[in-house]
Amino acid sequence: MKIGVVGAGAWGTALANLLAEKGFQVDLWAFETEVCVDIMETRENKLFLPGIRLSENLKPSNDLDRVAAGKEMLLLVMPSHVFRSVSTNIVYHPSEKTIIVSASKGVGNKTHLTMTGILEQLLPRRYHDQIAALSGPSFAKEVAEKIPTAVTAAACRSEVAKQVQAAFVTPYFRIYTSHDVIGAQLGDAVKNVMAIAAGISDGLGLGLNTRAVLITRGITEIQRLGIKLGADPKTFMGLTGIGDLILTCTGTLSRNWTVGKRLGQGMKLDSILAQIRTVAEGIKTTRSVYNMSKRLGVETYCGTGLSNIIRRSRPQGSN
Repeated sequence: MKIGVVGAGAWGTALANLLAEKGFQVDLWAFETEVCVDIMETRENKLFLPGIRLSENLKPSNDLDRVAAGKEMLLLVMPSHVFRSVSTNIVYHPSEKTIIVSASKGVGNKTHLTMTGILEQLLPRRYHDQIAALSGPSFAKEVAEKIPTAVTAAACRSEVAKQVQAAFVTPYFRIYTSHDVIGAQLGDAVKNVMAIAAGISDGLGLGLNTRAVLITRGITEIQRLGIKLGADPKTFMGLTGIGDLILTCTGTLSRNWTVGKRLGQGMKLDSILAQIRTVAEGIKTTRSVYNMSKRLGVETYCGTGLSNIIRRSRPQGSN
């Protein structure tokens, strides 16, 4: 199988390398020239996934057309805020047999669409049954280090979900399948918002009780929003719901939790972002989910009670 991976951040590189180590020929598109050069010369993505030796079957490129053309599977792993613009440049490349998998996490700022929803807008209807989403509790670094992980492949057609499952499964990377494409992506996106909230709570020193409230109410509110959008409520009790939420709200590898913690310690957002090169998806997704929940009439973000507790708990002189 010829596979194109679009997006050479930590997650994209980890997934591309997993596929390459299975023997697939993988072309990986990197936006940054330095990433492409590093992989070609040292077999390492020093910027986003340092310390991981990358397979010789993984071929980096800055040429998006070359990476996207003639592939049996396209894996899209670019940041959600550029997902539409990058996807617009590749929608003419898939054939009617190409499986298109989104592993990006987020909700559109203006459209409030999931990433597969954006693909359905861009692609002719005949391609819609070939779209899938890959999501679940999975830090890129741990997947790259072959630490046991389980995620979900969601697609409207079970045959497509099973094809994605077969492509990605390894002894350390287990794939479950689901029909609930909306629910799998919504849990994957909104958990980043909750992770920022958990980080703020930890940065303020509010303790484990408060974090437990955030996680528990968080999954309730994600489920409430998902039901309104037609998702299966059971999805949010699985890997792409409570599983992903627990990982991202408690794991110190979480970029979103880290941003939240620094906010809770009084740092300005601009200063935080200036210190990190990787993308914390929850920052932009917060506005998307807030506006979407208002439009749908769904109460979210743990209610005003917890918000008031956090506001009163801020240290004197903090921003």
